[in-house]
Amino acid sequence: MTKGIQVSILEHAPTLNTVIMVEEALKNAKNSAVKVAEIKRMLPKQVNHNTLKTILSYLEESNKIAVSLKGITWIHNPNQNLRRAIARGMEL
Repeated sequence: MTKGIQVSILEHAPTLNTVIMVEEALKNAKNSAVKVAEIKRMLPKQVNHNTLKTILSYLEESNKIAVSLKGITWIHNPNQNLRRAIARGMEL
């Protein structure tokens, strides 16, 4: 028995492959902002709606996507030079 550790049980827990599949679909989206229904159509396999919501929540919390009234946009940029410039506060 573990004390002090809370375990949340997700009804529709996504697998790593499903998370990566959604990430790739968002990265390669033709439009800058896409709706959830469009994401479902872009995916090569069907994903449960609640599972997709869980994935989108995770991606938003990890600052990989931005959710707005117009839709969902991929914002993650792994460029280390850009990250350093932002950290230093330099204008580009």
